[in-house]
Amino acid sequence: MGNTTEKTGSIISAYVDAYDEIEQEIAGLTEQQLKWKSSPSTWSVTEVLAHLVDHSIVVSFRIREILAGSTVTLPAFAQDAWVAGQKANEEQISRLVTIAHSLVQYNAGLLERLDDEEWSKTGINFKGETVSLSAIIPAFVAHVENHLNQIRRIKQAAAEKQVQ
Repeated sequence: MGNTTEKTGSIISAYVDAYDEIEQEIAGLTEQQLKWKSSPSTWSVTEVLAHLVDHSIVVSFRIREILAGSTVTLPAFAQDAWVAGQKANEEQISRLVTIAHSLVQYNAGLLERLDDEEWSKTGINFKGETVSLSAIIPAFVAHVENHLNQIRRIKQAAAEKQVQ
């Protein structure tokens, strides 16, 4: 590992473990519970996880753009349109979990090779703000945590509707 600081190690560890709680939260849910939506404009548990996979793809690209020293604006994406356009609710949850973990593992291998100078590299996000690589990874983990809470709310609403 190019960078051996404790902080970097904990950032990478949190990144690698980001989906573990989601897996625990969705364990034992039926197909109907995974695909249930409180309204057509809200996401199901499956769609939330598909969005997180999409987010991982975008974050992967952002990491590489920053490391390459690119001066292009880091990409954003239209999350609702992506989820709807790919018919995300028709995907298998097991495939989404596998893909999510694979992307995180692939990026973790890269992150482990970086030195302090590379961790401090920056890019410009779609809002015009300068962001460092060292800030993108904790932000990703926080994003997953936000959606973990969303999954909990979906599960609660489904339980209240007695979705089996």
